[in-house]
Amino acid sequence: MEQTPPYDDDRAAYTRHALARLVLADHATDVADAAAGLVGTRNDADTGPGGRAGQARQLVELAEQVLASAVVHEVERGSSWAEIGHYLGIGANEARERFAPALKGWDTAFEEPYRLDTTGRKRIPQLPTAAYDPASACRRLDLWAFLHLTGVNDRNAVSAALLTTDGGPDA
Repeated sequence: MEQTPPYDDDRAAYTRHALARLVLADHATDVADAAAGLVGTRNDADTGPGGRAGQARQLVELAEQVLASAVVHEVERGSSWAEIGHYLGIGANEARERFAPALKGWDTAFEEPYRLDTTGRKRIPQLPTAAYDPASACRRLDLWAFLHLTGVNDRNAVSAALLTTDGGPDA
């Protein structure tokens, strides 16, 4: 008896564009949270020599992940490579080449959403967490936005405009 893997129905309710947007939002919160860790000075003495530089390096790595997620989102929403390249300050071909691995990984994850672990018994999701379990991601990201975005009094700031496969926004 083959069981449907968890979250497949929830994921199927969203367009690929909406899922890419959720992944972008999720990665952006990682950057914001990591940047916030560099603001306070009270615990500087607890950080070893070079520790803040390590935190900053991690922030740059997270920002690169956000950039790749943003490009995947833009491709999913129909932006051309010329448009993407324009905003990145590079040519269309350079943009396409630079982000080809991210797009290939994204496409492959939809073709084969799971891989088996080394035992051959456990399915490992290939999609980023926010795209794999969008219902949970929407709840978590809506709460994050409500708590962190100054002047935004919207409990559905992330999920409200996501397109579902029935053609409407998620409510």
